[in-house]
Amino acid sequence: MQTNPPLTISATTPVLSVTDSTELSVILASASPRRRQLLEQLGIAFSIHPTSLCEQVAIQLPPLDHVAFLAKQKALAALTEIRIKDDKRAYWVLAADTLVVLDGQLLGKPNTPAEAEEMLMRLQGRSHEVVTGVCLMTSPEGRQEVVSDRTEVTFRTLSSDTIARYVATGEPMDKAGAYGIQGLGATLVESIHGDFYTVMGLPVRLVADLFARCGRPLFAPLHR
Repeated sequence: MQTNPPLTISATTPVLSVTDSTELSVILASASPRRRQLLEQLGIAFSIHPTSLCEQVAIQLPPLDHVAFLAKQKALAALTEIRIKDDKRAYWVLAADTLVVLDGQLLGKPNTPAEAEEMLMRLQGRSHEVVTGVCLMTSPEGRQEVVSDRTEVTFRTLSSDTIARYVATGEPMDKAGAYGIQGLGATLVESIHGDFYTVMGLPVRLVADLFARCGRPLFAPLHR
């Protein structure tokens, strides 16, 4: 399988301390511009190495376990591909997966505009959950830290015309549940209960927790 070379993103105000004797490369195993944006906001210098992992899970899992499992599989796939090319450096791979849950059914990304409209018609005027799993995998230590989170989102009552016009913008086509809360999809939402960034696809507070657990807190220590 052919893979693209990682794209390096340099944070303008880095806060992650990587001053030990081993050079550390942080990898985001996702092509999502929303996750890239959020990781940049944390001041972390990182490279992008998306994977082509099949997101179908053969066994039935509860939603939080489902996204945690997929995040872990994405991290492992990216790390395996990277270490084939270079096994000398220390790598931390961050991966995430997000799904919408309605009436116990998992909604991923729509395959067609018609499917996007169908999803949004089901979501309009109702509450649903957005679940996101996040995995941080380190090498060569082999450490794996996985967390997942849920947020309740309530949609406004929407007409079929409004839904069709929103789908025509193209925004829903690469997003779980066929909407992006950080974009035009925000106009569809009545309220949320939980972490906004979980809905965006990367709960930053949990990312900070994962880095701290692995010994790399995002904020440099104070010298008093």
